Amino acid sequence: MKILNSKIHGLIDYVFVMFLFSSPLILGLPNNTSIFTYLLGCIHLTLTLLTNFEFGLIKLVPIKIHGWIELAVSFALIFLAFYLGEIENELSRNFYFAVAGLVFLTWILSDYSKNTKE
Repeated sequence: MKILNSKIHGLIDYVFVMFLFSSPLILGLPNNTSIFTYLLGCIHLTLTLLTNFEFGLIKLVPIKIHGWIELAVSFALIFLAFYLGEIENELSRNFYFAVAGLVFLTWILSDYSKNTKE
C-alpha cells in the first residue's frame, strides 16, 4: 500500500534529517553512535537535496534510485545496530534498530514510481 506520494516523502525526509541531527543530544547517545548518526544525517540530507522530487534542490537522483538507496540503507542500519551494540551499548543498538525500522516503513509506504515534472 503506497500511501506516501513524493511530496509527503520529501517532507518526511527533512523531518528525519532533523531527528538524526538532534538525537545524539536529546538521547545522550554514546560517541561512536553520535558520529554515525551525524554522518547518516548528512548523507540523507545530501540524497534528499539531490533527488528529483518536489523538495529536491538539484534534482540529479531519480526518485526510484532514492527509494532503492533507502531500502539498502534500512538493511545496512540493522548491521550497524549490531556493531554499535557490541562496541557501545544497548541504547545504540536499540536506536539503530528503530531508525532502520523507520526507514524501512517509509520505504514500504512510499510511491517511488513517479519523478517530478520539471
